[in-house]
Amino acid sequence: MDETLEVRIGAILLERKLTIATAESCTGGLVAHRLTNISGSSAYVIGGVVSYSNEAKETLLRVKHATLLAHGAVSEETAAEMALGALALFDTDFAVSITGIAGPGGGTEQKPVGLTYIGLGRKGQQNVSVTRHIWPGDRLAVKAASADAALRMVLEALE
Repeated sequence: MDETLEVRIGAILLERKLTIATAESCTGGLVAHRLTNISGSSAYVIGGVVSYSNEAKETLLRVKHATLLAHGAVSEETAAEMALGALALFDTDFAVSITGIAGPGGGTEQKPVGLTYIGLGRKGQQNVSVTRHIWPGDRLAVKAASADAALRMVLEALE
């Protein structure tokens, strides 16, 4: 049986004595949940924020009000600022962020249901890697696909 993404990530983080935090919106803490399903994960998972509202994004993760006004909560810019905010808040080596539209409502022509931005920030770097996805399926499928993609992004950065 193949090791899960979270098992592989955990093993590398432990081996290298690295830490991670999460900043999640549309996934509602699913990435943190999966990472902390692994025994011993308290050695590398420092914390996470579920920032569903714009106010929580601003207050907890220091996402700029101007960014939310100009680009919206579901944007590359917001995902990047969420990751940087989690890095600062938890003082970790890595922070992964997710913001998107899980549906079934809330989509527009410009930002359809299933649109997700995933950010990965690293300690000491101002540049955040952000990927854009449009996932098919219902709300749970969008959340699951987003969490999988976020964990794959973390694993690729570690490998």
